[in-house]
Amino acid sequence: MSERGPRIALTFDAEHPDRPRWAPDNAERILSALREAGVRATFFIQGRWALARPETARRIAEDGHLVGHHSHHHAPMTTLTEEGIRRDLEEGERAIRETTGRDPRPWFRCPFGAGHDDPWVLEALAASGYRNVHWHVEVEDWEPWRAPEQVAEDALRGALEHGDGAVVLLHTWPDATADAVPALLVGLREAGARAVTVEELETLP
Repeated sequence: MSERGPRIALTFDAEHPDRPRWAPDNAERILSALREAGVRATFFIQGRWALARPETARRIAEDGHLVGHHSHHHAPMTTLTEEGIRRDLEEGERAIRETTGRDPRPWFRCPFGAGHDDPWVLEALAASGYRNVHWHVEVEDWEPWRAPEQVAEDALRGALEHGDGAVVLLHTWPDATADAVPALLVGLREAGARAVTVEELETLP
């Protein structure tokens, strides 16, 4: 990756699948592609997913990726009470710490993006030491009709069109994403982009 090109943050929501077309090893395939390319990404980990997939969750941390929090139950933050948000954050954080050995604070991503622009939700997150990280580029990689070529092309085009500081939303479980990541990494490298974690960006969506 270029040392001077636009910074692109690839982010992956690590969560239980809610669509067809996924294989159990997709997250591992994504991690292997990132390792081979020497790229660090950001993984927003669902607490319950971490408990179900502790070895993969641990590998995310061991491979040097930035670990964030993606709630425990994957319920929309806007449907929870203040106490509900606090408890969900605590349960998820405990699961993430136990499996990865990392403190995910302050990085959080609202499930479904619900509440990312809601002052009340953001205040509740801040009270527990978190800040939400939304995204600039969404390629609907969770949809079963999305082909790997579409995911890679749309993610690359969207990131480059946004330019420096683009945050790309992807997921660890879809077949299309696992197949698309190697081509996406090649495309970023050929475009002279720098793949970074969200921690390396000055501003966030």
